[in-house]
Amino acid sequence: MAKEKEKKVGLVKKLPPLAKRKEDTHKGDYGRVLVLAGSLGMTGAAYLCSEAVLRAGAGLVTLGIPESLNPIVASKLTCVITMPLPETPQRTLSYRAREEILKASEKVQVVVMGPGLSKNPETRMLILWLLETLPAKLVIDADGVNALAERPSLLRKIRDIILTPHPGEMAHLTGLGSSGEVQTRRREVATQFVKEYPNVTLVLKGHKTLVVDNKRLYINLTGNPGMASAGTGDVLTGLIAGLWAPGGLAAFEAAQLGVYLHGLAGDIARNEKGETSLIATDVLDALPKAFLAYKRKSRRS
Repeated sequence: MAKEKEKKVGLVKKLPPLAKRKEDTHKGDYGRVLVLAGSLGMTGAAYLCSEAVLRAGAGLVTLGIPESLNPIVASKLTCVITMPLPETPQRTLSYRAREEILKASEKVQVVVMGPGLSKNPETRMLILWLLETLPAKLVIDADGVNALAERPSLLRKIRDIILTPHPGEMAHLTGLGSSGEVQTRRREVATQFVKEYPNVTLVLKGHKTLVVDNKRLYINLTGNPGMASAGTGDVLTGLIAGLWAPGGLAAFEAAQLGVYLHGLAGDIARNEKGETSLIATDVLDALPKAFLAYKRKSRRS
């Protein structure tokens, strides 16, 4: 029995290759992603996540944002389409936005939901409705994970989903009570969770981030303490979604490659700016160098 269990969740070390682009190609070949992110005071999360999706190679990115915040993000996001959506009085996404989001989701391969969305009750109701309804592949982070903690049974109904919680969000999702309890049993908590919800690919963030599905486990070795800074998780979420959107990588592979490249970008940024001063935009700006370094590494191996 022990051997069968080890075989079921086997340790993976090899990383997947980056897909090569054809000469005769267009943006539709590389996936379309809808990002639902941001609220009053949290427009940075929407910016970081959306930009990271593009840096990962997705062909087209649309950001759904509370309508009054649209001028703020539109002024920063030159290459991202913004979609102003109905909002609550607290300037978070309103439940009234659901049909417009559903219509937009039918044109994309991946929907990202969570960065900076807030814990507003109406927004949380919207998130849960979308989780139950959307047809696209899902990458769920931050407030999306917190909303799921109210109805984790939804995870058994969703076919393609990647969750990217930090230890505190994982504690909330599993009912363990504290991030410290998750941290002391990271591997056990992660593998038990995907056993209970076998449709999920889980990215448990932190030192040596874990990527787990019901068959495989990957332990990431890139990254550094300087990345313990607000917004770096939003970059990771967007990066994973952008890698997944074209369709060449399975959920586990997109998550695995995403955490590796994210950490590698953080290491490159640290070497240029030091650990103490490292911020999320440094990681975002280092992504092109990380992709180039990974391509060189792949050619040598």
